[in-house]
Amino acid sequence: MQSLLELRHLKTITAISEAGSLTRAAERLHLTQSALSHQVRLLEDHYGLPLFARKSSPLKLTAAGEKLAALAQEVLPAIAATERDIARLREGQAGQLRIAVECHTCFDWLMPAMDQFRHHWPEVELDIVSGFHADPVQLLYEDRADIAIVSEVEAQPELTHLPLFSYDMVALLALDHTLAAKPYLEAADFASDTLITYPVPDEMLDLLRKVLKPAGINPKRRPTELTVAMLQLVASRRGIAALPRWSVQSYLDRGYVLAKPITAQGLKSELHAALHSERKQAAYLLDFVETMRQVSVQNLPDVVLL
Repeated sequence: MQSLLELRHLKTITAISEAGSLTRAAERLHLTQSALSHQVRLLEDHYGLPLFARKSSPLKLTAAGEKLAALAQEVLPAIAATERDIARLREGQAGQLRIAVECHTCFDWLMPAMDQFRHHWPEVELDIVSGFHADPVQLLYEDRADIAIVSEVEAQPELTHLPLFSYDMVALLALDHTLAAKPYLEAADFASDTLITYPVPDEMLDLLRKVLKPAGINPKRRPTELTVAMLQLVASRRGIAALPRWSVQSYLDRGYVLAKPITAQGLKSELHAALHSERKQAAYLLDFVETMRQVSVQNLPDVVLL
């Protein structure tokens, strides 16, 4: 049998297996759902077998699909490792990678990504620049950081932005809150309650910038530095908070607080990596960006690669 398998097919099978749906797999691969379905049909016609059970939710791979998924798990990492080896021959193995962040919750997924990256590039010195920064991009201009993790893409001289992922922001309520029965919260629901936030400028809070301020709503604030303190205040009816679902999933699983979508359409936020344009071809920097993307989509709920 002559194989028609290409790398894109293995990436498609992996995305379907991990995402559990054609829609999410297509989003992850930046394909239309019809293009992804065409790839799957092409493989199924070639092998004469279905690759996944279409009536299952989430989608489950068939025995034939599992064979291809196992092949992908062997081949894709091997290709990535070989390309890193070639990049080391071309550019050298050593260097430094200083990371600046603007979000308090970034460390939940950044630390596992850094751990994995260290195995790829053991000679590259990794460092987080003094924790949280309200303006991490300025550190790039001051040569105090090599990558800045930011939520907004703004065209700036000499900088390149690489997409990471989007995620769901949810409103967090006490279990017995008067709004607990609502399927989602609207802007007006925040008007008479206290909004518990990190101590950051309003323009860094997507809830305020995208939902509340356009509706003319400016609730009372109560800032706190720690996520666990924020959740304790929510649980004790001191106010409402809005955080990434992935940052509080363990508390939701334990029934400590409730999560509600923000607006009927939900509130999506994004993260991007900013770096100097002159360094955007540096292999270890690009590999770190890809590692952040892959670790996040594997470990965080409701994350979609940009």
